[in-house]
Amino acid sequence: MLRDAIRAALPKEQFGDHLTILSGTGQNIAGLGIFVAATFATNVLISRAFGTSGPSALGTVTLATQFAFIGGAATRFGMDMAAVRRVAIDVGKGEPGRVRAVLNRAAAIAAAVSVAAAVVAFLGADALARAFGAGAGGKAAFQAAALALPFVALVQVYLGGTRGLKIMRHTLSIYWAGQPVAWMLLMLLGWVVSKSIGMSVLAYSLSWVLATAAGWFVWQRETRGFAALPAEPGEVRELVRYGIPRAPAAVLSQLLFWTDYFVFSRYAKGPELGVYAAAVRVAQALALFLIAVNYMFSPFVADLHSRGERERLDGLYKALTRWVVAGTLPILLLLAVVPGPVLKIFGGRFETGTTALRILLIGQAVNVAVGSVGFILIMVGRTGWDLVVYAASFLVDLGVAFVLAPRLGAEGAAIAQAVTMVVSNAGRLYLVWRLVHIQPFNRHYVRLVVPAAIGGLVMLAVHLAMRHGAWPVDLVGTGVAGAVAYVGALVAFGLAPGERAALRRVWGAGSTP
Repeated sequence: MLRDAIRAALPKEQFGDHLTILSGTGQNIAGLGIFVAATFATNVLISRAFGTSGPSALGTVTLATQFAFIGGAATRFGMDMAAVRRVAIDVGKGEPGRVRAVLNRAAAIAAAVSVAAAVVAFLGADALARAFGAGAGGKAAFQAAALALPFVALVQVYLGGTRGLKIMRHTLSIYWAGQPVAWMLLMLLGWVVSKSIGMSVLAYSLSWVLATAAGWFVWQRETRGFAALPAEPGEVRELVRYGIPRAPAAVLSQLLFWTDYFVFSRYAKGPELGVYAAAVRVAQALALFLIAVNYMFSPFVADLHSRGERERLDGLYKALTRWVVAGTLPILLLLAVVPGPVLKIFGGRFETGTTALRILLIGQAVNVAVGSVGFILIMVGRTGWDLVVYAASFLVDLGVAFVLAPRLGAEGAAIAQAVTMVVSNAGRLYLVWRLVHIQPFNRHYVRLVVPAAIGGLVMLAVHLAMRHGAWPVDLVGTGVAGAVAYVGALVAFGLAPGERAALRRVWGAGSTP
């Protein structure tokens, strides 16, 4: 219906890839919306369920679950991105029957590494808890987190394979929506037996077990019709060669968001760590549209680059980056104008993280502004350069955090992350231009200034008028009024000529009986 009208109105040779990516991105955004809401609700639930110790409990749970998530990123040995890349290339070459053999080998590599790491982490849970300064229940939390490691790794390999087929809905339903919702429900069930930090993290681990089973099932279902082809000679060697630099880069990519948090955990007092955890979580919501596009854009990068279609890839990168920025601006404006009411959702004591949140937003804004620059390096096979940038960025984050966190507290940790985001993305932007000869900016980028200014001014005016009332009314009123003003200004002033013409065609096609 409307989708058919859009496809009929827009010429496929000009907008075919855009429509496919936008369709997948739309699914991703829906899933990410559920992910953000479920994760947010789970964090609020933890912070409020443990009463006066809520901020400390949230801090410990965040330490353990992020350890599992980051550990899973490292121990899958880059096989998730290898799966996306190799499946997309083999399908693009007309050899889809080879993908099952490739993925079986990738999953075996990820399983071997992640199980070994899980055993070590489980046995060393007490030392990990002490090293990270975890509070009461830290050992049990890290033991439970260790159980998640193999499943955090494997589910991404199977879902990477389905994304290589340019199917996004499984990542939406299993990863973005299913796992966080399952965590919340399993946690509530677990609390019937034991309302503890350890049970909260154990529920997190069990949610990844369910997600992995679902990921394996959908991969088998989507590929069962392919005629079986053997893996190419030396397939395991090539996967390992790809994964050697990618594995440490993957863990460093996650640490860019959490290194300053781990450093700050050594110096935080009372509820400070939990407050900063909430600020970091909220700031990461700014990457909503970017993550949605990254997951869908990745197989196109691998496919187009392998076939030498640089101009097509460059045009797609420019258009998608501007759309990501356009979709992100209302969230950025809202978080910048009313950070206090947003943090109050976690509880009244969390409003103290307002300044840290605004600093974190600077780094995330730069991260969004350059688009899928990191994923491009990975998908064109430049995993060595990707590792170099991540290693340098990690050292920047670590160094700045150790210098500033003891002196400035959460604000110092936030400055460390913001500086790291700027340095990291500048390095990747240079490398993508130097090695792939594409970049995300064109003259239409500046068209977003007017909608951003109008939306921001409306939000500020509404907030000033409502700031003395109830904070939920202030938050919702500011957000709705600003978003309406921004969208109206975007349609009036922010569209490129080709986008405006396409919108008219879609509107005309949709209006035709």
